[in-house]
Amino acid sequence: MIVAANFKTNKTRKETVEYLKELKTIDFENVKVAVFPPQTALTEDDLIGAQNAYPTVNGAYTGEIGLEQLNEFNIKRILIGHSERRHILGETQEFIAEKFNFFKENGFEIFYCIGEPLEIRKKGIDAVIEYLKNQFRGIDLEYEKLIVAYEPVWAIGTGVSASIDEIRATHAEIRKFTSKPILYGGSVKLNNIEDIIKIKNVDGVLVGSASLDVNVFKQMIKKAKENK
Repeated sequence: MIVAANFKTNKTRKETVEYLKELKTIDFENVKVAVFPPQTALTEDDLIGAQNAYPTVNGAYTGEIGLEQLNEFNIKRILIGHSERRHILGETQEFIAEKFNFFKENGFEIFYCIGEPLEIRKKGIDAVIEYLKNQFRGIDLEYEKLIVAYEPVWAIGTGVSASIDEIRATHAEIRKFTSKPILYGGSVKLNNIEDIIKIKNVDGVLVGSASLDVNVFKQMIKKAKENK
């Protein structure tokens, strides 16, 4: 079971260090835990991953960080393809695949995000899967360090999670494409994580706003331990 926290543009480095210290007061047992803080809060810790990086060692890419900066903190985990980077920041599938392959070549554990907007969901599961298939273009779905995160765009930050039936059906279809772990993300909360992680083909969760409170996130990890 995997439980990951995406802070997005929240928390400072000081707050992140304090968060990690408090988080480690519990025993994770067999639950894999990952934390993705903002770039300015990157710190050397086995739990830390980068929310984003440019597919380069270094160079003239103003506002970006590359492999050189991640290496400084011994970071070998990265989030790629998040819908906010696709839809807000305009990352194309071609560029996302370029990033994926660069960090694959450098041995990173990749949390690869996919998800459909509401207008696609309304068309039914066949339309959803066709949409998701396009987000797999150029991606090695059997890469040994791949973790897929299914996050319906309409459920991210809205407080409305996909239904149990929607998650079950979508994860079952994604499973046909890859044998790697599949996480669910999209308004995962303390009051629904238990139901979500019990669904077949759900191997964990990627948590957004609910993860910002370390005590809530600790309780979510405990629920994952109890239901693994």
